[in-house]
Amino acid sequence: MADEPSWDDIFAGTPSEKRTTTTSQRSGETADEPEQGGQPLQGGAAQSGQVSQSGQTPPVTPTVADPGPSRRDLRARREEEERRRGRAAPRKTERPKRAPQASAEAAAPPPTAPVERRRSRWRKPGTWILIAVLLIVVGGGGAVISTLYKQYAPGIQSLFGGEPDDDYAGSGNGTKVEFTIVSGDIGETIASKLAKAGVTKTSAATYSLLLANKEISFQPGTYSMFEHMSAQSAIDRLQSTSARITTKIVIPEGTTLKGIISLTASATKIPIAKVKKAAADYKSFDLPSNATSLEGYLFPATYELEPNKTAHAYLQDMVDEMKKRLTAAGVPESKWERTVIFASLIQKEAGLAADYPKVARVFQNRIDDGMLLQSDATVAYGAGTTDRVTTTDAERADASNKYNTYVHKGLPVGPISNPGEIAIEAAVKPATGTWVYFVTVDLDSGETVFSTTYAEHQKAVTQFQSWLRAHPEYQ
Repeated sequence: MADEPSWDDIFAGTPSEKRTTTTSQRSGETADEPEQGGQPLQGGAAQSGQVSQSGQTPPVTPTVADPGPSRRDLRARREEEERRRGRAAPRKTERPKRAPQASAEAAAPPPTAPVERRRSRWRKPGTWILIAVLLIVVGGGGAVISTLYKQYAPGIQSLFGGEPDDDYAGSGNGTKVEFTIVSGDIGETIASKLAKAGVTKTSAATYSLLLANKEISFQPGTYSMFEHMSAQSAIDRLQSTSARITTKIVIPEGTTLKGIISLTASATKIPIAKVKKAAADYKSFDLPSNATSLEGYLFPATYELEPNKTAHAYLQDMVDEMKKRLTAAGVPESKWERTVIFASLIQKEAGLAADYPKVARVFQNRIDDGMLLQSDATVAYGAGTTDRVTTTDAERADASNKYNTYVHKGLPVGPISNPGEIAIEAAVKPATGTWVYFVTVDLDSGETVFSTTYAEHQKAVTQFQSWLRAHPEYQ
């Protein structure tokens, strides 16, 4: 509308100069200029309230400009006009905002597509939780909260904001990894090796958990692990015996040094020449001064082989075990050599476990009586024919064989096997009896006949020879 006030008029508080001029002009209109559709106006008298007597229009006296409608009137007028147009708007109590300038809009640069910003890690809830825990620790939360943080931080981070930067989540991706811990590995070394093997993401994640749980210990060995394991799950799996890949070596009682060398080379994949060389250096195993070889000092048992050890180290484990058993049996180190010789003889000659103390008594009685021991086992060992239990007349008469107890009195010059615990106990505590003879009459069952007189012994020998004829595979 032509009479609708402008925004400048509304905020100025008084009509604009243009409005004032229009009002003044209307005050000076004459009767000769009628308004369209109305009666002629009466000159300035119409404005001043006086009628001219001569009909002439007197000069218009300047008047004070009409201050115009107030802002409230203008607003009411505008609302009235809006209602007439059928789009009346609710009356607002807020002061209207100034309309933006067209020139500013034109000058504004065209809108550009928003640049997608990477979500900051600081906005993740898990990150803020970790920060809060750290603040508590710094502020005096103590060692307990610090320990809890190190233990559960990866889980909290994974729950609220994905896996932490220095750790994987879960127990691995299913790809197996053989991981080895050797003797002497410390926690920091194990943490570093786990990361290098691809089991864990960083060594720091694992090592921080180990520092927080110093009671954790590891056993040397090879373990079945997986790639991309969390530090906690990797530590837990290394504590589990089910994850351990065990390589074992079984040394039967009575096995000779030659046999143990072969078994060790086979189980450890170490060339047999290296094992023989290590065994030949028997003085490096801290044996008694009167020992002449490793024979007799390798305790027969089942051993779990730690990986990446030397042949000497594997043999040393067996020597250490024999020393423990001799000590447990009450044998002083000064008598170790005689005891292992005696026990090795009992081990090779006795059959049933119940007969070990009796066999020991027979040999001890013969020694006490100045008799030859006459053991076929000693002759066979000296002759290098340990694959059979019998000997020939020529072998029994061979004085060059230092182990020949048919010629040389007393115990043999050295052990003839590696005795087990029962043989050692029998050597230390022989049974009570007067026997000076014995012969095993049934090699399958181990039945043995003990005799006090030579005549009784001859009857037992005849019984054994009869059994041998029925079992030629033993000859």
